Amino acid sequence: MRWLMGLAVLLALARPACATEQELELLVGGRATLATLRTPASMGPDTPLIVMTHGTLAHKDMEVIQGVAKALEQRGIASLAHTLSLGLDRRKGMYDCATRHDYVVDDAVAEIGAWVTKAKSMSRFVFTFGHSRGGNQVARYLAAGETPPVAGAVLLAPVTAKAETDLRASYAQTYGKPLEPLLDKASKAVAAGRGGEWMDAPGFIYCRNAVVTARAIKSFYAADAGQDTAALVAHLKLPVLALAATKDTVVPDVAASFASLAASSGGGVQLDKIEDADHFFRDLFAEDVADRIVEFIKQTR
Repeated sequence: MRWLMGLAVLLALARPACATEQELELLVGGRATLATLRTPASMGPDTPLIVMTHGTLAHKDMEVIQGVAKALEQRGIASLAHTLSLGLDRRKGMYDCATRHDYVVDDAVAEIGAWVTKAKSMSRFVFTFGHSRGGNQVARYLAAGETPPVAGAVLLAPVTAKAETDLRASYAQTYGKPLEPLLDKASKAVAAGRGGEWMDAPGFIYCRNAVVTARAIKSFYAADAGQDTAALVAHLKLPVLALAATKDTVVPDVAASFASLAASSGGGVQLDKIEDADHFFRDLFAEDVADRIVEFIKQTR
């Protein structure tokens, strides 16, 4: 028995320091929000930490977020992947379409900001990361302030102005009824101070026969300048890396949207393509994304 105890002690002493993973909770605007903190074994105040924001109706544990976060951890970079509340406490998993929808695009700005503040208490080198619509919401967050709150930003297949236009144009084909009457009704309700009025919608984002507030419908379907992610990035005073997937059928024009900006920014905005990847950068494509992020971080320090 004694030799077993001795062996256990030797194994404990021989075990190297390990990376850690823990779930955190933060109260933002009266809602409890969740995040996963992943840190490499050598985590310290100078270790880069990336605050990660997921895409539409998604969550912090989706494959693309986890895949990139774990690949970054293997490369010595920490991550803080959070789940947007979308009006719910401690939300987990994909948003349930049966649940009523009452949230707007810009709700993410305060939540990203809160997690960035949390991240800055752990690292001196904080970056933001957003996938798909999360990329646009990260750009909105950064554009909301004059002083850059982070060292840089990575936008992975971010939503573009054309993608938003196409979403509106395809509404009738997708849901069998035109968008215009619904959007007009919602916009009038918001203008009259009744943004919280519930409306039955043939479809909302990815959900059929949804119950949605007027303010949510207007936020996601009315055209606004903030939907042009590249235009938001053009006014930022910090390094930005935009990554496009060459086989992306969800947002196929990322490269085209950012090309002229990257060419004229003097290196402030970088555009890179991940060959053969689709919108979700599965499997080894997450490793490619992590490699690009590592090089980007090296250039900003």
